[in-house]
Amino acid sequence: QVQLVESGGGLVQAGGSLRLSCAASGSIGNINTMGWYRQAPGKEREWVAILISGANSNYADSVKGRFTISREAKNMVYLQMNSLKPEDTGVYYCRFAGLGYDYWGQGTQVTVSS
Repeated sequence: QVQLVESGGGLVQAGGSLRLSCAASGSIGNINTMGWYRQAPGKEREWVAILISGANSNYADSVKGRFTISREAKNMVYLQMNSLKPEDTGVYYCRFAGLGYDYWGQGTQVTVSS
């Protein structure tokens, strides 16, 4: 059974940086889509960054120029977050999707203080 585990969240001051990691355990096929999502208190989960076929990335307007998604191993994806703002606070989830599967991690908390 495949599990995704996020790490790297924490408390940081505005303007600081964090690097989130997501690792998949278990056997997994070709991963077409790797993505990061977040959910702030009282709000719906929203898309943050996505990586298609390991090469094509795209970002939500709110994080463009500050966040970078990268894949440095077959089953690992990272989210480098710079110039963090209080509105970046939330639970961050990673997602791996491919033919016939769609896996989500359990989330890691990111809190940005002003």
